Amino acid sequence: MGQGGLTSTKEEIRKLREILEGGKRMVFFGGAGVSTESGIPDFRSVDGLYSMKYDYPPEEIISHTFFMRHTAEFYRFYRDKLLFLDAKPNAAHFALARLESEGKLAAVVTQNVDGLHTLAGSKKVLELHGCVHRNFCMKCRKAYGVEAILGAISAGDGIPRCTCGGIIKPDVVLYEEALDDGIMEEAVRYIAAADVLIIGGTSLVVYPAAGLIRYFHGKHLVLINKSELTVAGKAELTIRDGIGATFAAVEALEA
Repeated sequence: MGQGGLTSTKEEIRKLREILEGGKRMVFFGGAGVSTESGIPDFRSVDGLYSMKYDYPPEEIISHTFFMRHTAEFYRFYRDKLLFLDAKPNAAHFALARLESEGKLAAVVTQNVDGLHTLAGSKKVLELHGCVHRNFCMKCRKAYGVEAILGAISAGDGIPRCTCGGIIKPDVVLYEEALDDGIMEEAVRYIAAADVLIIGGTSLVVYPAAGLIRYFHGKHLVLINKSELTVAGKAELTIRDGIGATFAAVEALEA
């Protein structure tokens, strides 16, 4: 089981199943690795966006300054490299939705902007960095779906515009922009009240989101990630494997 040479043992999977079965107020905190098994590349993986070559570094392109100064260029990159509208939820997304429906999982806290947790059926999803499916006019604040972003491709300079003439901006947090205080505070409350915190598919290097782990004082800390994490020593269970493959293995063990 597992991918890319990584493998989780049956003992680890059984331990994870025991924790999931005993959890009463679990929280899942995930990052890009949750969606890589749905075909969405990880920014910082070897095959991710950060290893590709562009006229500008990706970090610069997806910054607030670049968006304001080079809007058309931002949208060319955004449509090509950040919109994966054909991606489908994987085993991890569906497993988390089921745990919520069973009353075991209180919330999903995610750094991803793809909306796959919601598509899989999760109800309480705290999207720290926003979502590509929400967009708004910077002038009148009118809300738009992602279709407005795609529809502007064939319209002049490719910049999506509102009926009032204002520029439509994705409701995603760009570099240089602050995270939503309300969402961060809610994430802190859920994590602080959790008896189980499962961290999956994140390198825990992007702050302030990565700092949320310090608010957890519950019983079980579980890490599921392909690469090693600096906080691994604090975890009761660490599984070096893909998050989707891991949840699929739990279900296979139950069958």
